[in-house]
Amino acid sequence: MEAPEETTSNKTQRLAGTVNWGTATVIGVFAGMLYGGSKEAAASVSKDAEVMLKLGSTPDKREQYRLMRDAMEKRFIRVTRGSIVGGVRLGMFTAAFCGIQNLLAEKRCVHDVFNVVGAGSATAASFGLIMPGSLQWRARNVVLGSVLGAALCFPLGWIQLKLVEKANEGNMVAKDSVQRGEAKSGLGAAIDRLEENLNK
Repeated sequence: MEAPEETTSNKTQRLAGTVNWGTATVIGVFAGMLYGGSKEAAASVSKDAEVMLKLGSTPDKREQYRLMRDAMEKRFIRVTRGSIVGGVRLGMFTAAFCGIQNLLAEKRCVHDVFNVVGAGSATAASFGLIMPGSLQWRARNVVLGSVLGAALCFPLGWIQLKLVEKANEGNMVAKDSVQRGEAKSGLGAAIDRLEENLNK
């Protein structure tokens, strides 16, 4: 008789608090699209004023229609281009940041502030490297990006770590109450935790 083969999984357990790379990238793309499009739409307000001045000085209705149509087409193209460029930029930044953060957490087998700091520093340095300019200018951008990325990500990483600890603490309380037979919804458990914190 053959013994049944045991299947082993190479998939590692995700550490609590690590970011889902795909979801964060999609959110980054959409946020960048919204920001880029709205920035271009706001910038085109002054160009719309120029078109209105031209419309007022043109008595021909066909010429007014043509000017208005051209202005609307140009505005649509500017807003669309701004949305695409903004989405790609923020999406690439978010993908690089979350990917490096998850890579550091997996390789170090711990999720802490230094993963966020390392990811922020490496991402900002790499984006400083791809900026246009001379080699000296790029080297300056890499150093500046590395330092600023680490400086900005340290407090953000600390806040994220504390929020994850609070969430895990709440999950443990919820699991204990479920094991004791007190089935509560997630919202009910969150309200109870908030009341306990306010009563302290």
